[in-house]
Amino acid sequence: MQNYYLSIINEIRGDYMFKYIIKRLGISLATILVLITVVFILVRLMPGDPFTSDKMTPEIKANIEKYYGFDKPLIIQYFTYLKNIARGDFGYSIKYVNQSVNKIIFDSFPYSFDLGVRALSISISLGLVFGIIAALYRGKALDYGCVIIAIIGTSVPDFIIGALLQYFFGIKWGLLPVAQYQGIKYTILPSIALGFYTLAMVSRIMRASMLEVVQQDYIKTAKSKGISKFRITYKHQVRNAIMPVVTVLGPTVAAVLTGTFVIESIYAIPGMGKYYVQSVQNLDYSLVLGMTVFYGVFLVLANMIVDILYGIIDPRIRIAGK
Repeated sequence: MQNYYLSIINEIRGDYMFKYIIKRLGISLATILVLITVVFILVRLMPGDPFTSDKMTPEIKANIEKYYGFDKPLIIQYFTYLKNIARGDFGYSIKYVNQSVNKIIFDSFPYSFDLGVRALSISISLGLVFGIIAALYRGKALDYGCVIIAIIGTSVPDFIIGALLQYFFGIKWGLLPVAQYQGIKYTILPSIALGFYTLAMVSRIMRASMLEVVQQDYIKTAKSKGISKFRITYKHQVRNAIMPVVTVLGPTVAAVLTGTFVIESIYAIPGMGKYYVQSVQNLDYSLVLGMTVFYGVFLVLANMIVDILYGIIDPRIRIAGK
């Protein structure tokens, strides 16, 4: 009989989870469609003409516009672009001759992704540790030190952090290279600069969440039962305090994994940031649109995955959002 009731409960949980995933998937697809539409319109409204040149005759310009489909009405261009995206085709770059946007993204994204993974590994792990330490030693020197790091990380722009790291560790002390991306030692400074804000944010959220959890009745009950401080901290405080951190990881992970234009420029990393900045300067509609949509889809999918994981971790979320 007990097994029978357990099977019914599992079926209900599975049904709730399935509905929750389908709902999140539908919201994500609708968001992506809206994103593509808005970005398509905004790119077409960019001032300037990518085909303006002193040597370009009206006949050559007309042929180029026909080749890229710019001679057709805007609504036709929009639906053509939707059809191409559905096939995974972002088109060809206007400025990079005979290079598809897919190839440019395929070649540059691994650099941004690799840098992002390293930055996330450093920032999330250290951020959690600093937040836990600050909460456990509230009002003491360790707490003040962690709080100062969090304040610096959230208030100082990443390009200033990056420049300072270059100056002290690269130029003044000569410990690490200041540019390029040719080995592990080349990744240390840009990874720290890119992940420093995330480290500070995770540390601040974890500290506040830990201080809130420690006031809960189940923590007092665990203490009254004589459970060790380590077990209370790990099993009860950390596991419950980490939930708010999970909620912010979606957009954070997407932003870090796709890199930042400034950090990649400072450290001369051939990632997506380099091509994105150049595409805007060159009015390369195809490349601007392709990279923006790629980043947006990446962000939406990251948020969707975090929402699903959050529903798995906390059943109240998926039941409330069914």
